[in-house]
Amino acid sequence: MIVKRRLDQLVAHPSGMLLAAQLLQVLAWPFLDGSVVGQTLLGVIGMLAVGSAVLAVRRTPLVSRVVLVLGAPAMVLTLLEPVFRDTDAIVLASGLLHTPFYFYVSYAMLRYLLHDDEVTTDEYFATGAAFTVVAWGFAYAFAAVQVVWPNSFSSPAGFDQSWFELLYLSFSTLTSVGLSDIVAVGAHARSIVMLEMMVGVFYIAMVVARMVGLTMMRKR
Repeated sequence: MIVKRRLDQLVAHPSGMLLAAQLLQVLAWPFLDGSVVGQTLLGVIGMLAVGSAVLAVRRTPLVSRVVLVLGAPAMVLTLLEPVFRDTDAIVLASGLLHTPFYFYVSYAMLRYLLHDDEVTTDEYFATGAAFTVVAWGFAYAFAAVQVVWPNSFSSPAGFDQSWFELLYLSFSTLTSVGLSDIVAVGAHARSIVMLEMMVGVFYIAMVVARMVGLTMMRKR
């Protein structure tokens, strides 16, 4: 009974499952950075978590079609990318598919958050999950930019940044903390980084502020 109750709680909070899966990826990635199998497994788990979460919060035919059309080939590239990490065509195709997929997922989750005037527990989780999904989307956009325009990002280690390093840059840019030692030096890279800066500011101003306001209204 206890196990069933726990499973029911997990199913009731798909956004929480997504947020936990992505945070687990962030923590586990350094340990599996040199393992092709480990990176592939983490990528597949992350994609499955994203797909299941967005289908759970937005059960509409349009969302289902988009998740299938973009998510299925992105899943295949998730399997191929760790194996062919030095193949520019694979990395570029992965970035061009994952970027719109994650952005659409964030859009679907934001519509879920803004749908009603009552805040639920899963919507609190969705606030964090949508934020991490946006960071994932920009990280893949950076990876595509790095292939099309080489030497777009500079760090003390050189110009060729790994995907995890680009994810680190994405999180530091989206949160506006400015702690990353990775710098956009190319014009195209800087334009994408500036867009992410604006998205981060608007997310705090619009989404988080609205959730806080609705929470205060409910308490009153």
